[in-house]
Amino acid sequence: MNVSHASVHPVEDPPATQVDNPPRVRMDDIEGMPGTLLGLALRFFQFLFAAASLSVMATTSDFPSVTAFCYLVAATGLQSLWSLALATVDVYAIMVKRSLQNRRLVSLFAIGDGVTSTLTFAAACASAGITVLIDNDLNSCSQNHCVQFETSTALAFISWFAALPSFLFNFWSLASR
Repeated sequence: MNVSHASVHPVEDPPATQVDNPPRVRMDDIEGMPGTLLGLALRFFQFLFAAASLSVMATTSDFPSVTAFCYLVAATGLQSLWSLALATVDVYAIMVKRSLQNRRLVSLFAIGDGVTSTLTFAAACASAGITVLIDNDLNSCSQNHCVQFETSTALAFISWFAALPSFLFNFWSLASR
């Protein structure tokens, strides 16, 4: 009986000859993404301005009488907690030099950033409307804490301006996968 024996021969990869279709290069660690220094800076400023807005509004005695101001306190409280939690994750990722480009993690960041930035923007807009009503239309700033209301509203807008790039970077990273 003539039986052939199996033999294994190594095969080399053929040389790349296609010049017109080079392989795509992914840039996973773009500054501003989670786990980078700019991403940490954005989170820090989000937290700083949201916490300042929350503190200024909460120190006024008559903010609970206006629903928009209560909404601003709730939205900036959520924004500050979210930003502080993700800043902690960013610090950890930077310290251990770990990339945070997992699809599920980026999805969570993008959804969380989108929700919190939308809530902060809506609360800041509502508070700005009430502040303009009290100051310009009713002319009753002498009886209210208009300066604190305006300061808290402006800080909430600045917090939103810091949160928007985080959302856009995460959404762009998610969409480009």
